[in-house]
Amino acid sequence: MEVQRREAIVAAARGWIGTPYRHQASCRGAGCDCLGLLRGVWRELWGREPEAVPAYSRDWSEAAREEALWAAARRHLREKPLRAPEAPGDVVLFRMREGAVAKHLGLQARVGEAASFIHAYSGHGVVESAFTRPWARRVAARFEFPEGVC
Repeated sequence: MEVQRREAIVAAARGWIGTPYRHQASCRGAGCDCLGLLRGVWRELWGREPEAVPAYSRDWSEAAREEALWAAARRHLREKPLRAPEAPGDVVLFRMREGAVAKHLGLQARVGEAASFIHAYSGHGVVESAFTRPWARRVAARFEFPEGVC
C-alpha cells in the first residue's frame, strides 16, 4: 500500500481521537467502540460500509467460541502474514486474553521504537496508545485496507 494511502488512513483515525467510548456506536465525536472506529474510518475513505453490522453484546462470540470479527475482517480486508513488517494504516486484531476469541481492533499509527496504534478502549474512548510488548503479545492478526480508494 502506498505511503499516501497509509497516511490518509492514520489521519482519518486520528480525527476520531477524543471520541467517547460507546458500545456499538460509530459516530465521530459522539461515541464509538473499536469496531465503530474502524467502520467510521472506512466510511470516510471508502464510502458506504461493505456490510451491515448486526447488534452484538460485549461478550459476543465468546460463548460459541466463534472468530466472527476475524471472519468479517477476512471478507473485507487483506490479511497479512503475522510476521510481515507492520506498517502505518494496518488494522490490528487482538485477543484480550490468551485462549479467548479475538475481539479488539486498532489501527497502526506509527512503527519502530515509537510504535503506536489508535483504538477505542472502554473507559478511555478513542486514544493513541503506545504499541507496547503487552499489546504486541495480544496480536492475533494484521490486515490491510483494500486498494482503490483515497
